[in-house]
Amino acid sequence: MKALGIMGSPRIGGNTDTLLDEALRGAESQGAETEKIIVDRLKITPCREYYGCLRDGNCVIRDDMDGIYPRLLEADIVIVASPMFFYSVTAQVKALIDRCQALWARKYVLKQSPPNSARKGAFIAVGATKGKQLFDGSILIVRYFFQAIGVKYTDELLVRGVDKRDEIKEHPTALSDAFELGKRLARE
Repeated sequence: MKALGIMGSPRIGGNTDTLLDEALRGAESQGAETEKIIVDRLKITPCREYYGCLRDGNCVIRDDMDGIYPRLLEADIVIVASPMFFYSVTAQVKALIDRCQALWARKYVLKQSPPNSARKGAFIAVGATKGKQLFDGSILIVRYFFQAIGVKYTDELLVRGVDKRDEIKEHPTALSDAFELGKRLARE
């Protein structure tokens, strides 16, 4: 079993990164092989709507997404982790998601079945404010992203009121909640 973590925060070692690491540790505790992609370190051009993907399911833009597509398709578990920027995922994560238009085209235009239909996904999000609708838009984005790549949205960890570096470590349950999320996803 392979678990892929997509770390969308530009703050390496920050709150979102810490929670993703804990979730991946939880998956490892159940025997999963884990990998973490730090999106901020990649060169991902935003989708340019060239629509080359409608012909064969492949994006015509050559950049670091070339190495991401196979990892997304091989993973049994996909965890997207992002802080909230203006009530949405970061631009880095959104660029990666938008470039998965190619995988959407494979599924919906070219009628190619995604890999294993039992693939599971989760969303981890951290936001500084305590707004009632803080995560609503991002949850929709991640749900549709998972749908396009053939992953079922099965779990989430949404933490409000956390912003300062390492503040997540003071949260009473966030770290154990993240670990348990990873364990749940990796259980067969």
